[in-house]
Amino acid sequence: MRINEIESSGGDPGDWVELANPSAADVDIAGFQVRDDDDTHVWTAPAGTVVPAGGHLVVEETELGFGLGGGDAVRLSGADGAQLDSYTWTEHARTTYGRCPDGAGAFAVTVAPTKGAANSCAGDPDAPAPWPGGPDVSTVDRADDFDGDLSGLDYADGVLWAVDNGRGLLHRLEWDGAVWTNTAEDGWAEGKQLRYPGGVGTPDSEGVTVTGDGSIVVGTERDNDADDVSLLSLLRYDVTGADASLTATTEWDLTADLPPTGANAGIEAVEWVPDEALVDLGFSDASTGAAYDPDGYPAHGGGVYFVGVEGTGLVHAYLLSDDGDAHRLATLDPELAGVMALDFDLATGTLWVVCDNGCDGTSSLLEVGDDGAFAVMGQVARPEGMANLNSEGFAITPVEQCAVGVRPVYWADDDDTDGHSLWAGTLPCPDDPEQPGGEDGTDDGSDAGTDDGTDDGGADDGGAGGTESGGDDGTGDGGEELPDTGAGSGLLVVGALLTLAGLTVAVAGRRRRGLGLS
Repeated sequence: MRINEIESSGGDPGDWVELANPSAADVDIAGFQVRDDDDTHVWTAPAGTVVPAGGHLVVEETELGFGLGGGDAVRLSGADGAQLDSYTWTEHARTTYGRCPDGAGAFAVTVAPTKGAANSCAGDPDAPAPWPGGPDVSTVDRADDFDGDLSGLDYADGVLWAVDNGRGLLHRLEWDGAVWTNTAEDGWAEGKQLRYPGGVGTPDSEGVTVTGDGSIVVGTERDNDADDVSLLSLLRYDVTGADASLTATTEWDLTADLPPTGANAGIEAVEWVPDEALVDLGFSDASTGAAYDPDGYPAHGGGVYFVGVEGTGLVHAYLLSDDGDAHRLATLDPELAGVMALDFDLATGTLWVVCDNGCDGTSSLLEVGDDGAFAVMGQVARPEGMANLNSEGFAITPVEQCAVGVRPVYWADDDDTDGHSLWAGTLPCPDDPEQPGGEDGTDDGSDAGTDDGTDDGGADDGGAGGTESGGDDGTGDGGEELPDTGAGSGLLVVGALLTLAGLTVAVAGRRRRGLGLS
């Protein structure tokens, strides 16, 4: 018997120790003992405890009767008191400490926790790749602006949209120079209450997306006024008014069309993708077996809705008609235990499917293959400097937000860890971005979503032109050197993250509305 994997911080539901039996026979470990670095902390395996051949046994913190510290040890002794195995560490692992390869190798920091299963080790063919952007993350909301339940995110036209699943609120967030805060005008100061058609109910608002006409569609898994009943609906809202609450103008009830789920395991994410992008990528309509032809589906709003379901771990592509009908085009398998967030990157034609702390923050990247179907091209781990957050929202900014080769991305943490619900990181900018199908959102500017420095500030994936003029050389109206103060400097989150990494860079002329480039 061996100690095989150790979780000392951030486990679900707490710390745990995994034992492995590498032999070809079952082993009865009754009387075996597990201790930490304190001899008085001891767990004794009860009678009848058997670890199968080649199998694992997990001992939870509640069974151990003690927790594990940042500098601690785990020791395994046989029934006769002789020590069989031990491991000592000086700080918590970002993930877990585990033997690599599983059951046999030396201890190392794993790629992801695999409680009760074979360890996920760096270099494993099935292990997620490292996060492709910077390793650092930063909070980008004021402490205690939110108190939990922040879920879906979507970025468009300098605004970060977010939904609160507990209260059924929609937030319109703007960058104030240091953090994202609620828009002060037009009734948005505390977020707006969402209602079903007829002004009733409290939608459990899990996902949010901005559509081509500027309306907002929210994905919900139940009415919180009847929270033991699954209700898998998409709700469309007109957000142009100043009322304190919003009543859905259209509801698409997908409950009968989707596999049954628990009331709290339904629609978790929604993402609108313009028709032009999907046609350019060669997306196939599985309902017809032919290439997707938007002209065959009148009055559907100019795009396809990708809907993520937590309980099944699947993503479904829907056309939503203005009359409330829904037509499923395809079903995608992101190869994750659950789907918590979606975002489509127009610059790369990639659909990001994000899992939360249940999958250690792993994301699947899906692209359209030669057969016209979305398929997993790879999986990536969360950034190295990011805790295993309960991430239920994810938003990528468009390439127009690039500075020094990177652009911001955002996560919403449903647990409001350390009093913060919004976190920012970076992704690299494509060398030669080609955004299929134009823009993801409305377009009241005159350009096509690119910025060569000659327009009035460029457009983002929401489409509207910027408010600050750029110079003829594409550098805008001057650059500033980022201070060494990290996040909260009033500069673009990209700059803050770079300073966290110990880099001081000049961001020349990248003034962008909504992201704190000033």
